[in-house]
Amino acid sequence: MMQEVKIAGSRVGVLIGKGGVTKKELEVKTHTAISVDSKEGLVKVESSEENTVSLLRAVEIINAINRGFSPERAFEMIEDEDLLLDVIDLSGMAEGPRQLDRLRGRIIGKDGRAREQIEDMTDVEISVFGKTIALIGYPEQIKTARAAIDMLIEGVPHENVFAFLDKKKKEAKQDMISYYY
Repeated sequence: MMQEVKIAGSRVGVLIGKGGVTKKELEVKTHTAISVDSKEGLVKVESSEENTVSLLRAVEIINAINRGFSPERAFEMIEDEDLLLDVIDLSGMAEGPRQLDRLRGRIIGKDGRAREQIEDMTDVEISVFGKTIALIGYPEQIKTARAAIDMLIEGVPHENVFAFLDKKKKEAKQDMISYYY
């Protein structure tokens, strides 16, 4: 089986890593063969027929790196198969570069505090890169983080979004308590 992925020129070096170490580690951990065309930004991922899951996981990790995650963060998806990558495309939500900057700015917040707060309250890793926002986390947590990001995109004040996240965190804690007792 073979799948091709197009990645940004600025992310090719990150995917390959110093002396090819990142690409090699990804190949070993996912039992795939990866070739990178640096000029075109085209990545070919190949694996044996019975290794479809590993192939798809490798592609997902390449997409995570392409969306601005460090290889270390993206590789967490190999260790834990329940972790997912979710990408929100902002290009259709902004009418121009200034509005796109404003949306990204609302999600990142002053000195990155809004993004950090969402990450802390949902246990989801967030990367704001180019015209996308990428999330790595468990399905339920991604759903909550995505709802918070959607609220910020719609212009809901930050404090209301954080109150929403606080409520969700308390509900999750309550669910855990009632699950065990």
